[in-house]
Amino acid sequence: MTRALTRVPQQRPLSIFLFFLCVFSGCTYALAVHSHHESDALSQFTVWCPGFAALCTCLLLRIPLGTLGWGWPGRRFLRLAYFLPLIYAAPVYLLTWLVIRGAFSLNSFEAAMADTYGLGRWPALGTFGVALPLLFTVTVIGETVWGLGEELGWRGFLFPRLQQRFGFHGACLISGSIWAVWHYPEILWTDFNAGTNAVFALACFTVMVVALAYIMGYLRVRSGSIWPCVLLHATHNTFVQGIFDPLTAPVGWAKYITTEFGAGLAVAIVVAGTVIVSTGCPRKGFSLASTDEPR
Repeated sequence: MTRALTRVPQQRPLSIFLFFLCVFSGCTYALAVHSHHESDALSQFTVWCPGFAALCTCLLLRIPLGTLGWGWPGRRFLRLAYFLPLIYAAPVYLLTWLVIRGAFSLNSFEAAMADTYGLGRWPALGTFGVALPLLFTVTVIGETVWGLGEELGWRGFLFPRLQQRFGFHGACLISGSIWAVWHYPEILWTDFNAGTNAVFALACFTVMVVALAYIMGYLRVRSGSIWPCVLLHATHNTFVQGIFDPLTAPVGWAKYITTEFGAGLAVAIVVAGTVIVSTGCPRKGFSLASTDEPR
């Protein structure tokens, strides 16, 4: 037993992580696919499957949990993480609203936002005075809880170990591909997709996620922390899904340009990732030689 336990951490930490990921995710996706719908509770458990896989792997192999990147980063990385989704998403949606007639749906957005707080008679006040300020603050904080679940797995455990073996670009490409494929069941067999053709949605989503993995990898290496990645994950979901998508009516080709399943957002994140990584491609890796040894 002791010899086996000693050999496993040295040879298969990634395999064990992927095993736990498949077990946890398989259970949740089986329920979602059966019902063709992900309830809020099921979705919240699903996004924590990578985190649970990372924690279980660390506990099984006696890898210190401190290696997952808990240290607090410099403020510049948090600022970048917070504002970046606004920077890469806004041009895509603005262009869509300008080019496609009827794509900008401010009235319905205001009605939905204001009704949430019982301010339907004053939609502008309810939206810009209450809903949006809370969304930019409280909602983002709440989303970090779910972003942490994924990022513990992707950037806390998986990315550093991939970088040690395959370098920065290899780690970003592989972790991003795993991240994308992990979402495929809900894209193909639940109501997660915004309504575009399945092949088109998978292609755009994969390009977007892999490009985002490069940005996440850059933040992880340069900051030495998972928190910028968690914050970027939270603000991306909040701003894209909570603001830009509800402001956009699915008319014409709008849904093939916008949302996480459209070409526009995928291209914008590729451009953003190229600019960010080219300004200072991280060369410093993670020293994990001793962290995967049993304690």
